[in-house]
Amino acid sequence: MKYTYTKLYFLLLVVALGSLPIRLQAQSAIRKAEQYFNSYKYALAIEEYKKAIEKKPPTLAIMQRLADANRLSNHSVAAESWYAEALKFPEVDPINILYYAQMLHTNGKYEEAKVQYLQYGEKQPSEAAYALKLAESCDLATRWLKRSPLFEVKPATELNSLYSDFSPVSYKDGIIFTSDRSVNVSGTKAKEKIFGWTGRPYLKLYSSAKNGSAWSKPTLLTSNVNASYHNGPATLDSSHTTTYFTRTNLVKLKNTKANPDPTSWVENPFASGFINRLEIYTSEKQGDKWSEARPFAYNKIEEYSVGHPVLSPDGNLLYFISDMPGGFGQTDIYYCERMGNDTWSKPVNAGNAVNTNGREMFPAFDQKGTLYFSSDGHAGFGGLDLFSATGERSTWTAVTNLMAPINSSRNDYGMLVESSGQTGLFSSDRFSEEATADIYSFSMIQQPAVLAVTTLERLAGQVGEKSLVSLSDVRLRLTQPNSRDSLIVTSDKNGHYYLKIFKGSNYLLLGSKAKFLTQPASVQIPLNAPDTVNVTLLFDRIQTNTPISLANIYFDLNKWEIRADAALELDKLASTLLANPRVKIEMGSHCDSREGEGYNQLLSELRAEATVNYLVSQGVSRERLTARGYGESQPVNRCVDGVSCSEEEHQQNRRTTFKIQKDLASR
Repeated sequence: MKYTYTKLYFLLLVVALGSLPIRLQAQSAIRKAEQYFNSYKYALAIEEYKKAIEKKPPTLAIMQRLADANRLSNHSVAAESWYAEALKFPEVDPINILYYAQMLHTNGKYEEAKVQYLQYGEKQPSEAAYALKLAESCDLATRWLKRSPLFEVKPATELNSLYSDFSPVSYKDGIIFTSDRSVNVSGTKAKEKIFGWTGRPYLKLYSSAKNGSAWSKPTLLTSNVNASYHNGPATLDSSHTTTYFTRTNLVKLKNTKANPDPTSWVENPFASGFINRLEIYTSEKQGDKWSEARPFAYNKIEEYSVGHPVLSPDGNLLYFISDMPGGFGQTDIYYCERMGNDTWSKPVNAGNAVNTNGREMFPAFDQKGTLYFSSDGHAGFGGLDLFSATGERSTWTAVTNLMAPINSSRNDYGMLVESSGQTGLFSSDRFSEEATADIYSFSMIQQPAVLAVTTLERLAGQVGEKSLVSLSDVRLRLTQPNSRDSLIVTSDKNGHYYLKIFKGSNYLLLGSKAKFLTQPASVQIPLNAPDTVNVTLLFDRIQTNTPISLANIYFDLNKWEIRADAALELDKLASTLLANPRVKIEMGSHCDSREGEGYNQLLSELRAEATVNYLVSQGVSRERLTARGYGESQPVNRCVDGVSCSEEEHQQNRRTTFKIQKDLASR
């Protein structure tokens, strides 16, 4: 019996000693993985964690690390799997429910993501409103996917590599874009420094020229722009001789809750000895080379990042992103106003119409000044979605999701809209198992619509609804900008005609008829326009010295400055005058009777002169215009001094008129 126990003890000892190297190997791998993880080298950390779990079953802590490392390096499929495993443990932190939902969302599993968002809200009541908003975005994405696509999207194969390629911007006859492809700064194949976060080389700026539909082989920009660490994305001025671009620097970490690397487009709460911060630099083209890069005045890497610069179309505003204190979310869009050649005002937040409690990034403009940006704070398909907005500075409206197929459940960003407004490029990490981004081209799919034109005569000497009657047999000419083709039709007996048009296009409509002023109209049809778009043309009969009242020309009390609402109507009159260059007119201003006669006379003269000055500012020759103030001398109703009238009746007398003085074309 003693021999039997001795033999059993010996066998157990052999097994224990035999398994010791395996345990030590697993512990060594975990130590390395933790070091890599805490240094943001997630690609390397993942490999070490995998080695560890090959030696021993993973603990909850290891599962969370694998899930986080994959999430932070944009490997959403693997992250989803590991979060699912971690959530099987009852002691798991509820934040993992949110991360799991985000990965499901990013992977296009909207119904499953919605369930997890709502569960997160139940577990964390303080986050219930936020969780409900995210759940609702899953419902929106499901509905949006049922819409007919507005664009056709294709990969820009000649620009893409096996690595990340993104954020194209216009440059001469081609583009500049950002890539971490494997070519060193000298332009030759060589061993390169690897960014441990991604496991790929550092980001650099490249250029490529376009010849017809083909792209040239991308060329690395000079070392004055491409430093040894991350570089890009960039923007250029209208002459393409000055560039503002992002450069990343490694600085000593002071705030352990800071975002360590905004270029990764993710939030990371873990501490480390150093932090990646973004800065903006500028360089000028000197011959074939770029000058030594200079730092932007408001770089402050010891406290926060600034990056992703873009100039407004006129070059007077520089927009960028930052996580500086005082913003609405993780990263916001800011702007500075040009004060001199290389001097900028202090940064101003672009406001909460575009900025959210999430991440706003990669701002860009088209030639018309429409802002494009990426966000995960507005309702979308998952990850970063592309949006458009109209306005400037801190005032923005019509924030619009660009929809599928431009947006996907993954990260979509870096928009470049070409001059036509119907084609362009953008970047996305869709279809990538390695979390790399590619550049895609898009072209608008022509969606038909109907332009319902109504032609009306505006009767001289009349006000209100009675002043408008149908005008038949008007010659209508429809053209598009930069096109020699036109469609010519005639309105019917009721003053109507229906024209076939396409959404997302701009048109010029010109109406003409003998003995009437020619009427032009610029018609812009947005992509989200209804199937029928209504346009009304008002025609004024050519008859000299007969006043015609203009609707909606109002002035503030005792003021004569042109208001924004009045400017819209005067713009229409300016267009009419420019389309009828041989007509001379008198602009008349009238007041009601509630002030003194002398005062009203002076006020009407000032308003008439202001109206003429505005028309001149819109390109109408001053020689064709006469200003005249009539005071209260020509009321259109009973409201003279001493008569009690309603506000509506007084309003009829406060009017702006014009009358044709000469029609040189009739000679």
